Amino acid sequence: MNQDKNNRMPGMLVIFGGTGDLTHRKLMPAMYNLCVDGMLPDGFITVAVGRKDKTEEQYRDEVFESLNKFSRNRIRIECWEKLRVAIHYFRMDITDISAYTRLNGFLGRLKPRGADDRIYYLAVAPEYFEIIVSGLKSGRLAEDGDIHSRLVIEKPFGRDLATAEKLNDKLLEVFPEESIYRIDHYLGKEMIQNIMVLRFCNLVFQSLWSSRYIDNIQISLCEQHGVGTRGGYYEQSGAMRDMVQNHAFQVLSLVAMEPPGSLSTEDIRAEKVKAIRAIAEMTPSRLETDVVFGQYSRGIIGGQSVPAYREEEKVAPDSRNETFVALKLHINNFRWAGTPFYIRTGKRMKTGSAMIVVQFKSLPDVLYFKEGMKQEPNLLVIRIQPDTGVNFQFNTRDFGAHTGIKKMKMDTCNACPVQGNTPEAYERLMNDVLRGDTTLFSRWDEVQASWKLADSIIEHRKNACCNPNYEAGTMGPTEADALMERDGRHWWNEAEEWE
Repeated sequence: MNQDKNNRMPGMLVIFGGTGDLTHRKLMPAMYNLCVDGMLPDGFITVAVGRKDKTEEQYRDEVFESLNKFSRNRIRIECWEKLRVAIHYFRMDITDISAYTRLNGFLGRLKPRGADDRIYYLAVAPEYFEIIVSGLKSGRLAEDGDIHSRLVIEKPFGRDLATAEKLNDKLLEVFPEESIYRIDHYLGKEMIQNIMVLRFCNLVFQSLWSSRYIDNIQISLCEQHGVGTRGGYYEQSGAMRDMVQNHAFQVLSLVAMEPPGSLSTEDIRAEKVKAIRAIAEMTPSRLETDVVFGQYSRGIIGGQSVPAYREEEKVAPDSRNETFVALKLHINNFRWAGTPFYIRTGKRMKTGSAMIVVQFKSLPDVLYFKEGMKQEPNLLVIRIQPDTGVNFQFNTRDFGAHTGIKKMKMDTCNACPVQGNTPEAYERLMNDVLRGDTTLFSRWDEVQASWKLADSIIEHRKNACCNPNYEAGTMGPTEADALMERDGRHWWNEAEEWE
């Protein structure tokens, strides 16, 4: 397929699952905000596909209500009117293969003023991925004449390596690899995109970015909320499939990767894959010592009592599913030999935050630190959410005393008002899909490498997990703290620890 055709701007977005929560909370606000920012091509059309019986005007009214709730930009009537007339609704049963021929006819009659190329977005449960792709093939919707299509598929991409390979084979029967966008919304977040800039645009960090100067790196993706109404899904996934195999490993790859030869999509993705493949095998002995699973019990968060995981909707009363995972990983390459990477993710934790903490090695206990004074390490803290920013902790003279050293912090602004009303993750990713930029989307070999590592940990979970072992409103099970304490380290939990 020629490059020009791959890179031209599509004229139509078709959303399967058009009446669902993801569409109303994320996708439609993303499209509206792109429209406000002048990022949508003229004549661009959005088609929502759903089972519910409603008119086009009813659907447009529902989208308007969603934008009022979830858009980062206030509704401007002129922008909304431009988008409103470009939104269409098509009712069909996505499991009915014969219906895709009707859909093809419907889309053909709309005729966007721009290119006829299309984006198919699967905003549905994963059990429908294969049947939709089969329907696109049978209805001649994927590649029809001069029409080129892109497929956007949400996580989870399979339940393990075997199912991921089966799904990928099905996709490749219909779409070439370069047209498949495996979306991970974490990679659209501001600070995730900023990791490469921090590393490769600052000599002070790039020159120190190795095991020679870094003691350990911690990736914490913590959530205060529980599983809510997603109990049925979570029972099938757990924290490993929901957070670690995708979000956590993707963040780790950006932190650990070698400098790419260029900023081209393929050069960046190639280095990310190398980083994941370099993670040391989780041997049976390491699975016993370097993996901690947890499940939350009842507790207090924000002064309110919250139920245990086993008391959540659609969760088995004797479930042994994990809602928390802590891992110690090693990367076997020249840059990182000897520096452990710690990953922690969990639900119903004391704080809801996501951050990366790079802890630099300490100086020898001489000069200022030789008389029993506590030495605080230098820390580079990359805050992903809810506050976005970077801070660096260093030591300086305590000007309030005659002698002594105190820690200080250089910090970017939390809300970053100087940046303005910045785009959200789905806006950035949808803009990348429109432009044909796959840099922030997982290539198949990335997914494959992640599943190979995750599968061994998930297999270990069958025997190691999991009765309730941490109260909601805490920072996870005590075993996770012990994992760090054995190495003479501790988790960096909250911002006040280095303030």
